[in-house]
Amino acid sequence: MKMTLAEIATAVGATNDVTKWADTVVTSVAFDTRELESGALFVPLAGMRDGHEFLAQARTNGAVAAFWKRDRSDTPTDFPVLVVDDPLVALQDLSRHYLRKINPKVVAVTGSNGKTTTKDMVAAILASRFNVTKTKDNFNNEIGVPITILAMESNTEMLVVEMGMDRPGQLTFLSQLTAPDIAVITMIGEAHIEFFGTRDKIADAKMEIIQSLKADGTFIYDGDEPLLTVRAQTVDQQQVTFGQQADNDLYAHEVQSTKTTTSFKTNLWGDLTFKLPMPGDYNVDNALAALAVGHVLAIAPEAAATALWNMDLTKNRTEWVTGSAGEQILSDVYNSNPTAVKEVMKAFSTAATTGQRAVVLGDMLELGVAADSLHAELADCFDPALVSRVYLVGEHMKALYDALEVKYDSTDLFHYAQDEQSALIAQLKQDIKSGDLLLIKGSHGIHLENVLTALTA
Repeated sequence: MKMTLAEIATAVGATNDVTKWADTVVTSVAFDTRELESGALFVPLAGMRDGHEFLAQARTNGAVAAFWKRDRSDTPTDFPVLVVDDPLVALQDLSRHYLRKINPKVVAVTGSNGKTTTKDMVAAILASRFNVTKTKDNFNNEIGVPITILAMESNTEMLVVEMGMDRPGQLTFLSQLTAPDIAVITMIGEAHIEFFGTRDKIADAKMEIIQSLKADGTFIYDGDEPLLTVRAQTVDQQQVTFGQQADNDLYAHEVQSTKTTTSFKTNLWGDLTFKLPMPGDYNVDNALAALAVGHVLAIAPEAAATALWNMDLTKNRTEWVTGSAGEQILSDVYNSNPTAVKEVMKAFSTAATTGQRAVVLGDMLELGVAADSLHAELADCFDPALVSRVYLVGEHMKALYDALEVKYDSTDLFHYAQDEQSALIAQLKQDIKSGDLLLIKGSHGIHLENVLTALTA
């Protein structure tokens, strides 16, 4: 990114005169003063504290300009500010302007599960031929998507944007902001069901991603999901389906999974084997979605296969790490929902080991009134012959604890409140030995990354 303050002022409709600083060059944008670089535009957002309070720190950390809310009485006179009605709206307007200026093709990815992994896969495949920018970490909402757009280099040809949602209308806005050339829905699950009530309503909200899909764009979706196939009948744009069933445009066969890898072949590319550096049959669908994107954009399948094997995955998404006791830990501590837990448990429970398998599960959040029952239903995933010990964390995991008491002895089944992680860590350090396998998974709000850090320090 490289824009003068004069260009930015025009793009966002700043109401003050910036002639004095018109030639000031901005090379990045950030709302967190800890992420500022020299040459940055600081965007003061309203959070637990008002971002305007951090202007002095932003200046110290390299900001050369800032947005400033018009209704404040303390507008600086000794520092370049752009006065706007709402700094967040200004950020979004600036990203819209910059997106039109760079004009890459846009691939938008959403889904109840797998969207981050699919985003990484899509970006890896497209990078075999194009200059690609992708969503960093979880920058997938009304703030994160504009930041992702503004992080593009001027030579970006493909922008791969992850889009999250927790309420109706959110994806409509993000679709309008980015006007995708390709829209991908990975799957429909129970994530955020607290806010939507039913999977039908979740599907409706996910379909918002195509609201501003270009007329000559492509809609790629899970063809094994009836909630999507029915809704896709109203979509005029080109469509590509993926899944496990043979009636999809792209489907997998000869799927094989080990503790650390998964391989498969497809109906479109004969004997070519695709190999993923991660376990779990469920990741095959994510890969199929990414391969469908690559196919639409004329990526050679051999190049796509190489890209998938060498891709750069977002941290803490089904990532194997080594613990300090010599155990192997499958870290998936960023997000969790019933579908995701069932899939990862299926893969983990049969992973080869010379020791024992143990599982740490934290609460799955945003499940609403069905939370306890959805947690209890996970009991079907547990076989004491395959998973020796179970450690559960959080209020709703008590329902799973109660359901597992008929399967596990009290010496192998534990439940902790969220604020009892120190006791959990002590128990794990006592129980887990070299050669064991340990799965750690939970919603980010439970902060099981602290447990992971303690076990790998």
